[in-house]
Amino acid sequence: MNYVKTTLLLGLLTGLFMMFGNLIGGQNGMLIGLLIAGAMNFFSYWFSDKIVLAMYGAKEADPNQYAGLYRIVRRLTEKAGMPMPKVYVIPEEQPNAFATGRSPKHAAVAATVGIMRILSEEELEGVMAHELMHVAHRDTLISTIAATFAGAISYAASIVKWGALFSGGRDDDNRGNFAVAIAMAILAPIAALLIQMAISRSREYAADEGAGELCRKPIALANALRKLQRGAQMVPMGGSPAAASLFIVNPFAGGMASWFSTHPPMEKRIEKLELQQRTIA
Repeated sequence: MNYVKTTLLLGLLTGLFMMFGNLIGGQNGMLIGLLIAGAMNFFSYWFSDKIVLAMYGAKEADPNQYAGLYRIVRRLTEKAGMPMPKVYVIPEEQPNAFATGRSPKHAAVAATVGIMRILSEEELEGVMAHELMHVAHRDTLISTIAATFAGAISYAASIVKWGALFSGGRDDDNRGNFAVAIAMAILAPIAALLIQMAISRSREYAADEGAGELCRKPIALANALRKLQRGAQMVPMGGSPAAASLFIVNPFAGGMASWFSTHPPMEKRIEKLELQQRTIA
């Protein structure tokens, strides 16, 4: 169902893009926005791993110093039939982790020093399984597609808004069109952002479910999520909120309304994992 939901949401985002273009009659502006957003996100897609790893000061992990982390990642990748990703350590005390990379052959998983201090081996295995599922599901590609359409809508909305303001609604004939253009220029980017956030949340659910199937201990991931949520609330993390969606729990928890959150409600994630554990047992 998570895959179906993601597909439907991507279709809805595409439909919003096309509807917005038809309503405003600005197909040229939409095309320009799509090309600009596509170029920016194409760069992000190919270099996102280097960008985000540098942003958080991640260093490639020494296999001897972090033997436990390496052992867990290698065991999971062999079990999943995936290539071994590069393993990084982030010098942050907040317990957290993320995966990045454009494909399973060009992937990296990263864990903070804080997460390795507080999780048991089973819990850390659950977290790494979750991150590897993001790689296996090619969620970087899905996020890039969603971001491209959402960005294109925002660019086009900006063009429409400024065009409407400059042309104005000086007479009765144009006043109605002016009001519609301004309303669409405001509402369309908000709707696109909401859909983009919903796609991100659906991918988190899918990664949780896949992790439970891979490690066969969904309850261990549920227990890890409880600890990580408390850690994110107690220990601040540097970096940019723009990268929040990459992490297994939002490192800037509490700063967004739930509709605009890149992560599902934690209680829902835990509830689904506990149900999955009962079906496995």
